[in-house]
Amino acid sequence: MTRVRGAHVLFLNWRDTGHPEGGGSEVYLERVAAELIDIGHHVTILCQAYGTAPAEETNADGVRIIRRGGRHTVYLRAALVYLLGVLGFGPLSRRRLAPHGLGRPDVVVDVCNGMPFLSRLYVRRRPVIALVHHVHREQWPVVFGPRVARIGWWIESVLAVRVYRDCRYVTVSETSRNELAGLGVDPRRISIVHNGTPEACGAPVARTPYPSLVVLGRLVPHKRVEFALRATALLATEMPDLRLVVAGQGWWDEPLRTLADDLCINDHVEFAGFITEERKHELLGSSWLLLQPSLKEGWGLTIVEAGSRGTPSVAFRSAGGVADAMSDGETGVLVADEYEFFKAVRSLLLDAARRTAMGANAATHAQRFTWEKAGAAFSQVITGRLEAGQPTLTDQRAP
Repeated sequence: MTRVRGAHVLFLNWRDTGHPEGGGSEVYLERVAAELIDIGHHVTILCQAYGTAPAEETNADGVRIIRRGGRHTVYLRAALVYLLGVLGFGPLSRRRLAPHGLGRPDVVVDVCNGMPFLSRLYVRRRPVIALVHHVHREQWPVVFGPRVARIGWWIESVLAVRVYRDCRYVTVSETSRNELAGLGVDPRRISIVHNGTPEACGAPVARTPYPSLVVLGRLVPHKRVEFALRATALLATEMPDLRLVVAGQGWWDEPLRTLADDLCINDHVEFAGFITEERKHELLGSSWLLLQPSLKEGWGLTIVEAGSRGTPSVAFRSAGGVADAMSDGETGVLVADEYEFFKAVRSLLLDAARRTAMGANAATHAQRFTWEKAGAAFSQVITGRLEAGQPTLTDQRAP
């Protein structure tokens, strides 16, 4: 009989939360992994190595993390680790892949962040679940040149769909589920497991006495922080005490600083870089608005984080999962283009009553999403997959 409770779950992901470019998808993975352990499963995450991070460790939640390869080689290294670990020879022995003494993983969760691990090609006798936060159609040409973008999009939209044709999918929003269905994935094979809302840490803080905005996330082109900078430049002519904090780090940092200099708004913008959890929640609680100008998101973790602090958001309707994380017009505003983005930010900054009402709604909305619910829903998908031995057709959704 297949072991279900107490199953060994192997996640393949290109990063973990300690990676300098780790983001919301890594938070989702590790929080769900922690919940799975609380339920009674055992979890290993195999991801890329970086800096001085140890090759292997067990985090505070009991999640075993194995780091191999780099940004582009982690996919091949994952296959080698899995194959060598399963076969039980060489330095990457069965014991090291499965530190809980469980032998081979019972199920493999292949996290497809644009570039999939294609683990179905080498995980032959164990079920594979494809975890997709969102479809990267719009992001490929922004991050890469035309040729690489075409190849990447073909791998994601054609090859991966073919490779995972008998696999169960998990995604984080109805929008992403519809996008996957548009690529040819049977919607009956796609389960929705929402993000939880990270717990607010630190004491409540007062709003700043001056108009304040915050952008929170990795500094990469598809986050489109430029929209926030240009909006700040326009608004500062009307609100001379306006301040914008850009919190996060990434390789796009220097071009953003150059743009701020070109716009002559250095006195209005703070590039905070990496911030602690305490500082993050202080910013989310004290700012008047969260700006989320990203081109695409699977969910919108920062939106519900800000909401938990009573802070409404402005984001783009076309950005995927943000439309699921927000109730448009109630907990924030969704816009169609950069001009509407500017108008919505200005309108909310000038209307304290509307902004306060939206913040109260956002706090209530954020309470709907918990990591406990997410872990339970993910565990149901794993259990169903192991018991059935084939893709299940029941949509297991987090309440």
